[in-house]
Amino acid sequence: MAYQPDAAFAGLFRAFTSDPQSIGAHLTQQMALQAADAPMLVSTGSDIVLFPGGGRAPSIESFRKSTRGFIELTAVSHLPLALAYLARMREVAPHDETWRSDAARLRHHAQETRDANSVALWRDRVAVESFSGHERKIANLVDYTCGVTIELLARAEEAPALLNFERLNAQYFAASPSNALPVPMNDVMFATFGLAFLDIVYRIGNWLRAQSLDWQRAMVLVSGRSGRPTAGATWASNNMCFLVWRASECVLQPERILVAPHAPSFSVAELPDEAGLAELERTYRGLWLNTRASIDVARSLFPEQRAYHFEPAFTDGMPPISSIDDRDATAARLRRIMEDPAQLLSNCVADYIVDQLYSNGNQPQNVAIPGFTNVSYPDAVSL
Repeated sequence: MAYQPDAAFAGLFRAFTSDPQSIGAHLTQQMALQAADAPMLVSTGSDIVLFPGGGRAPSIESFRKSTRGFIELTAVSHLPLALAYLARMREVAPHDETWRSDAARLRHHAQETRDANSVALWRDRVAVESFSGHERKIANLVDYTCGVTIELLARAEEAPALLNFERLNAQYFAASPSNALPVPMNDVMFATFGLAFLDIVYRIGNWLRAQSLDWQRAMVLVSGRSGRPTAGATWASNNMCFLVWRASECVLQPERILVAPHAPSFSVAELPDEAGLAELERTYRGLWLNTRASIDVARSLFPEQRAYHFEPAFTDGMPPISSIDDRDATAARLRRIMEDPAQLLSNCVADYIVDQLYSNGNQPQNVAIPGFTNVSYPDAVSL
């Protein structure tokens, strides 16, 4: 028979926090009544919701897969990386020919993307405000990336040795710019990451500012999984924390942004009904306030001890970018976000784009993006 704790001790244990009628639960309920009209922001892996408080209806904004241009840019940023994965497949299993069918399928999709790409697609269909004026250059970037990659895949069908890391680095990813390859693919990957995140920061920042929030009282929760299962679990590694903090003009205290990777999530694609959203709000407020209770109690309980002051390392050691031409830093960031399981992939550009947009007066057309602003892509696309 499995061990069971003594009933009297178990009752004492539950009396504090682990029971719906516990002291901790009752304190959280009292705090919830006091903060019932305080704004609460909850960000998930793809959407952000504002619960204004006082029973008012929530407002939701998306920033990832369901937004214009995200899939298009991310697909292109993944295209060079797919070749690296094919090379790794050949290393891991040299006699397995699976890479051939995968390469052929990738080539087919890249050709379809190249055929669908045009200035009109980016200007009239994607139609993202933060890309305004850059549509032709973005279309040229896409055409160039697809064209160079399709040509390399075609040659690799006859000469598989081209798909090894020494050659890929020298001739594709980190190649010195030349007439044959004017822009190395490391630049392309950083540029597409930067463009996609520029739109996220611009839209979400504008949306947050339009809410006219009382940032001094705002409760912020980054809830559920963001990106890969191991990533974004801390303030410093989850770029939504930095984005919201900057949008508040740095008024919001960083300690009021909590990251809860195991908390419930939601998505615009599968929203609950009105009652379900109300229950989500109660859950999120309870989680935030229950955590805050410990902080408030500690500040009264230990008055003679130095208070803990939360100051996150905003970039979590991401290599600084010294100039628009700093290829060492951009490549180091690409390596860091792939090699560090705690990082969101977008962290390679997040702090840089947030700071650039902030310092340029929230004018996305003035943001300098390495691999995009400082390079010229061959002009090869139609209107």
